[in-house]
This record gives sequence, C-alpha cells and structure tokens, in this order.
Amino acid sequence: MHAIELFAGAGGLGLGVSRAGFTPVKVVEWDRWCCDTIRENQSRGLREVVGWPLVEGDVRAVDFRAYENVIDLVTGGPPCQPFSLGGLHRAHDDARDMWPEAVRAVRETRPKAFIFENVKGLTRAAFASYVAYIVHQLTYPDLRRRDGEKWFEHLERLERHHTSGRGETSFSYRVIYRVLNAADHGVPQRRERVVFVGFRRDLEIEWNFPVPTHSLDALLWEQRPNGDYWERHHVSRKYRIIAPRLAARAAKLRKKPAGLAWRTTRDAIHDLPDPELSPRAAVLVPNHRFQAGARSYPGHTGSPLDEPAKTLKAGVHGVPGGENMLARPDGTVRYFSIRESARLQTFPDDYQFHGSWSETMRQLGNAVPVKLAEVVARDVRAHLNRTEMGSCQ
Repeated sequence: MHAIELFAGAGGLGLGVSRAGFTPVKVVEWDRWCCDTIRENQSRGLREVVGWPLVEGDVRAVDFRAYENVIDLVTGGPPCQPFSLGGLHRAHDDARDMWPEAVRAVRETRPKAFIFENVKGLTRAAFASYVAYIVHQLTYPDLRRRDGEKWFEHLERLERHHTSGRGETSFSYRVIYRVLNAADHGVPQRRERVVFVGFRRDLEIEWNFPVPTHSLDALLWEQRPNGDYWERHHVSRKYRIIAPRLAARAAKLRKKPAGLAWRTTRDAIHDLPDPELSPRAAVLVPNHRFQAGARSYPGHTGSPLDEPAKTLKAGVHGVPGGENMLARPDGTVRYFSIRESARLQTFPDDYQFHGSWSETMRQLGNAVPVKLAEVVARDVRAHLNRTEMGSCQ
C-alpha cells in the first residue's frame, strides 16, 4: 500500500507508518535539520527510511495531483505552533497553520484513508469551532474555501452542506478524532496527541481507535513491594517507592488488572550508561552525550524514573529542553541525552539525529512516538486490507 507523508519532521510518524506496511511515494519536510536527519539515516541504510522519496521544501509548492486515486494513505502532523499550549496560539489567524495544505493533499490525491495528528492543545474549548472546521474540511475536501471567504463563513457553508443531506457522495470521508495517550499503547512517555482518522465514504469502513493495551493500574500492581517491576530491575527494597500521589490508588488494587503495565523511564533507559557518570557513554552509544545545566524549578521538575516520562518538549518553553530532565530517586536531576529522548519516543537505537542538542531536542519534542504511529497505522491498514479482500470475492 502506498502513502504520502506531509510535515515529516524527524520521521516519527513516517517510521510508524512504514513499519505498519505502507510504502511512501513522497515525503515532504521543509526544515533542513530534519531533512538532514532523514538523509543521514538513509545513507546508513536504515531499512525503514532508505527508500523514502524525500522532498525538502515548502508543502505549498508541491503538486499532488499526479497521485490522484493511486494513494492508499495520506499522513502528517500539520505544524502545531498555532495551537500549542506552550506558545502564542493564534490558531486560524496564524500563517504557520498548515491544515489547509493537509486538506489540499487529500483533495488532490483522493486517498482511501488519512491519518493526521496534532498537539492536545488543539482540543481546548477556545479552538472548538476551528476543530469543527478541520473535521468538515476533511469530510468534504472538494468544497474548498472561496476567494475572500473568511474561515468561519466557509465553516457555515460546510455545515449547511452537511445538514442538507447532499453530503452523501462518494468523494467524502468519514472522520473521527480522539486524544490518545501514548503511554496507553506501550510508549514510555505520557504524551497526548489528538489524532484524526478518515476513510473514504465509498469504502463503507466501520472503524474505531485501537483499544489501549497498557495502563497505570497494571504498573502500580507490578510496583507493589514484592512486585515484578522491582525484581526485573534489581531494585533494592529501600528504593521500591511508589509516588505519594499514586499510593492511595495503588492501595485500592485487589487483583491484577488486565493488560500490560505502562512502560516507565527506567524501562526505556535502564541498559544505557549514565552519560553524566560515564565519560565514555557518548563513545559507546550514538547521540548519548551528557548535556550540562539542568536545574529543577516550579513547573519543571523532571521525569520520575519509575513512571512514564513527562511529555518531551520542543525546547521553546522558557529554558532549553524545558521539562526534558530525568529526576533521580535521590532528588538530583540531569537532562536526558538525545539517545534517551529517542528511546522515550520509541525511535530505534540505530536512528541518528543531526544538529546540536537543543536542535535535536526540538526535533524529538515535535515528533510522534514511533510506536503510537505504528499502532494506529497498522489498524488502519488492516481495515483497508479487509476491504480489498472483500472486493476481490
């Protein structure tokens, strides 16, 4: 199955989509550092990206019409700055809002399905009307905005079309969206992203988001004083501590919860040498150099070792790296190395990054966890496969 990837960044979403069995025919990204990262991994023969047809440039200059009706999936993460909780959210008045380009790619290619993601901040009440606008545009991509038409006027026209009953055409999409917590799907990070998925209406596919496979309760069960978690990591009894804010919840558990435990920071990085304590860490492990200067202050206290990491930030939230610190059990903090951050985002260990620490943390802080992307894309592909098999019978 063939895909087009927009706003590829450092490749998190694309890696997950490729692992799910899609072959990209075009990968678009404008940032040169992100493109250098992708090209570096292509030059090293990394299987998932080696064949990506990378286009470095502005998506607004890309014509997608040559791929009409030959693409199975369009994916991407339209730049999120207009909606980020960490910045000035001008949203639909912000020139950085690339949702119109995502809609254009769908309109010009008419894919069987699409997957788009964005920051959780997009779902804030203040942006509710614009989320409705995004959904209606993706539902009826052919009903484009007219010259001089304001976005809310376009929304009103889309709403009238939707309620009129004229919207039941072959070239429209069934669209749903949901905020997903990456930790619920095996990512060692509490990272919430809003994901939009649409299937072309003529395929008549019924779909829901994948059911969570991991949970906090399952982790707390494993972290009882004699639990498997501590034994697995060879942690002495003295340091088998559940955070006070979670202790009451843990005490209420009477039987083992179904499913798997949330993966923790310790799970993700336990086999890596501490870059602050091991002078040769950066030699032994690519992208694993110690970054000095971490400090804790209100609102930025680091990620506890025995919980999923807090959301990695893109490095524009007050200090370089923002919250991107490890909080050790003894109360000290240090910045995560690039390799540790890549582990928290579920990038493979042989995936290397270009740029300084702050630049690379920006790439990682903007990325979709590879595992989360794979979970969603694999389920979308499974439903497309069933449709194809049915049409052949």
